[in-house]
Amino acid sequence: MKVLVIVVTFLMLATPSHAGTNSPVERDSVFQVNVSYKSVLELPTDAPSEILSYGDDPLQYGELWLPDSKQDLAAPLIVFIHGGCWLNAYDIKHTQAASYALTKYGYAVWSVEYRRTGDEGGAWPGTFNDILSAIEFARQLNRTTINNSQIVLVGHSAGGHLALLAANHYAKRADNLVKGVIGLAAISNLKKYSQGDNSCQSVVVDFMGGNFKANKEQYNSADPMVQGFHSRTILIHGDNDTIVPLAQSTESNQYVEIVKGAGHFDMIHTGSSSWHVLLKTLNELNRSK
Repeated sequence: MKVLVIVVTFLMLATPSHAGTNSPVERDSVFQVNVSYKSVLELPTDAPSEILSYGDDPLQYGELWLPDSKQDLAAPLIVFIHGGCWLNAYDIKHTQAASYALTKYGYAVWSVEYRRTGDEGGAWPGTFNDILSAIEFARQLNRTTINNSQIVLVGHSAGGHLALLAANHYAKRADNLVKGVIGLAAISNLKKYSQGDNSCQSVVVDFMGGNFKANKEQYNSADPMVQGFHSRTILIHGDNDTIVPLAQSTESNQYVEIVKGAGHFDMIHTGSSSWHVLLKTLNELNRSK
C-alpha cells in the first residue's frame, strides 16, 4: 500500500490534455478545509445538460453534464455516485455543483440517482443493482462529444462504497469498461464501519437488513474488503473526517492520498484542497494507459 499525505495551501494544476482552452486553472489559491455540508449546498451550479432514465422507477435516473461542445476531442466520461449513508434523505442535488465544476475541466459527467434505504426496492442489493444498471446505461450513451469506451468511477462516502464494488465487478469482465475508480472518503470496510456508532455507521443495519452477525453472507457480498478492489483504485481521504474514519482508506491496502485538515464534505466542495487533489488525480488517471 502507498499512502501519500498531502498538505495543500498553494497548488498549481495543469490543465487536462482533453480540456478546452477556457478550462479554469487555479494559481496561487488558498483552499478551504473542513467545510460544512451547508457550504456544499451553497456552491454555484447550473442545470444538467440532460436528465435520462436508466430504469422504470422514478428514482432510476441520471444527470448528464456535458462540457463545452467546442472541445476538439470527445470528453472522458466520469460516472459520479453521490453519498448520504445510503439513505433516501440525501439525494443527488448536493453533488450538482461538483458535476457542474467537472465539466469546466473538460469532463463529461453521468451523475447517478438511485433507490436508497427507505425507498421501495432500495437498500442492499437493490441499491447496488441500480448502480450497475446506470453504468450499463452509460455504456450505451451515443454522444459524439463523449468518450465512454473507458469510464472512471468516482464515488463519495456511501457512494464511494458503491463505486468500489462496481469497479471490482467490472474488473472481473473482459470488456475493460471501467478504467479506474476514485473513492472520496469511501467506505471500504463495511463490516468494520457497521460496528461504529456515529449517525451514518448506525444505519448500516438498515441498509443491510440486519447486523453482521445475522447477515454475514450478505455483508460479505457487499464489502469491498471481501470482494476485492479494481487494480486502479485511488482513495482520497481527509484526516479530519468524523463521518468516515480515515482508517477506512489507510487499512484497505490500496493507494491512499491523505489531505491534511480535510473533513468529510471537502471531497465534494469545489473550493477545497481535496477537490483540487481530485482534479489532479483524474488528470493523471485519464492520461495513463
